[in-house]
Amino acid sequence: MDSLQLLQELTAAFGPSGFEEEVNETAQKHIPAIYETSRDNMMNFYIQRPGSKGPTVLVEAHSDEIGLIVQAVRGNGTISFLPLGGWVPATLSGQRMVIRNREGKYISGVMAARMTHFGGDQEPPPKLDAMSIDIGAVSKEEAIEKYKIFPGCPIVPHSTFEQQGDVLIAKAFDDRLGCAAVLEIMDTFKKKKLPINLVGAFSSQEEVGIRGAKTLANRVKPDFAICFEGAPADDTLVEANLVQTAMGKGPMLRLIDGGMISNPRVIQFARGVAEKAKIPVQEAVRARGSTNGSFFHISHLGVPTLVISCPVRYAHSHHSMISFSDYKQCVKLGKAVVEALNEKIINGF
Repeated sequence: MDSLQLLQELTAAFGPSGFEEEVNETAQKHIPAIYETSRDNMMNFYIQRPGSKGPTVLVEAHSDEIGLIVQAVRGNGTISFLPLGGWVPATLSGQRMVIRNREGKYISGVMAARMTHFGGDQEPPPKLDAMSIDIGAVSKEEAIEKYKIFPGCPIVPHSTFEQQGDVLIAKAFDDRLGCAAVLEIMDTFKKKKLPINLVGAFSSQEEVGIRGAKTLANRVKPDFAICFEGAPADDTLVEANLVQTAMGKGPMLRLIDGGMISNPRVIQFARGVAEKAKIPVQEAVRARGSTNGSFFHISHLGVPTLVISCPVRYAHSHHSMISFSDYKQCVKLGKAVVEALNEKIINGF
């Protein structure tokens, strides 16, 4: 499986929260025939091998990216919107966006900005509810009749995939890199007999409140869960002795965040697996934010959950950045954890 090609295809896929179908379709092309695939009405996507026995181990990532949704078309043809996920308004101004219209066609637009010619340099950055997207229409009628833009049309950033040595730049590494990792792990074990029932899954709507994961956990009922995430890198934002998620330093294990205190026995197990496989890991204590692990670990009677994160600079923007070697180490760690698990170990957590 070509990791680079997989990342390029998945990050290019159109898939804001609630509209993840193109991501699932992209993934389907890379899934070996030995597996059965399905989805539910939340747009969660499942990969399973029929007849597998043993405790169920879930390897999961969320398929949605942050985006926007059309709220209304203004009289002058510009478009007001609501956010799907957490945006910093300053990252949007003047950027290109892509709207999927009612006919399924992609329409390019620009996030309107007040230029210096009209005093824009003397004003504070606008808030999201004061921003609009310009598709070049001159009236509401043109935007609707010609471009087929209506309330409810989804929107994502316009971005291109680029490699610069070990550095990759694209939109949606949060969390398409996790989706790629899930596919690589499922491909690795397609012909290997394991003492576990390995299930791969993409969850929907993580960026708007970890919604898909709740349905997914109820369906899969995992005995152990591995969540792959694109974690915001802090190495360009804080002083050196406070850095916990640095690009180029390997996978990050979350000890605590705003939604989960990791089981220390699970963390100790992951440390041991990483050390044996010679995989460098970072550990983070986060005051805010959360992942799908925040729901998995409290589902049913409590599920031992490991969050493996790849550092992402400038997540939740048009142009996020990762180290390709970090990604490969995340996949390597995920594979090593899966291979090390069995019923006795899982029951010991």
